[in-house]
Amino acid sequence: MSTDSITATTTFHLLVPGVAPAPVEAELHYEPEDPYAVAVLFHTGQGKVEWIFARDLLADGLLTPSGEGDILVRPAADDPERVLLELNAPTGFAILSAQAEDIAEFLDMTYDVVQPGEEDLWIDFDRELAKLVSTN
Repeated sequence: MSTDSITATTTFHLLVPGVAPAPVEAELHYEPEDPYAVAVLFHTGQGKVEWIFARDLLADGLLTPSGEGDILVRPAADDPERVLLELNAPTGFAILSAQAEDIAEFLDMTYDVVQPGEEDLWIDFDRELAKLVSTN
């Protein structure tokens, strides 16, 4: 099995009412060793901020509102070519917009490595169990 990670760059736009959208450069990242998750690393004026969430959530959000709690993903109501990512944290709330095609292309690259429904084949249960019982 290939262990190649997938990384793609894209620009999200921070949406704030009454203000022009502000571009935010980001990296989308996927590791086959953690086959259910994707990460988004946002490059902000304050440094880097990383969010990790389910790959399925990102895929479902391209088509229909998905998620609850800290992360919501949904198609933009006013532009079918964009997807919205709503992030909620104790320190704040943000809505970011991205090209749906960029997100779909990234997901397609992850599916080339780990097919949907085959994620469990990529988990090294012995390694994960060793992490749980180690006394570091």
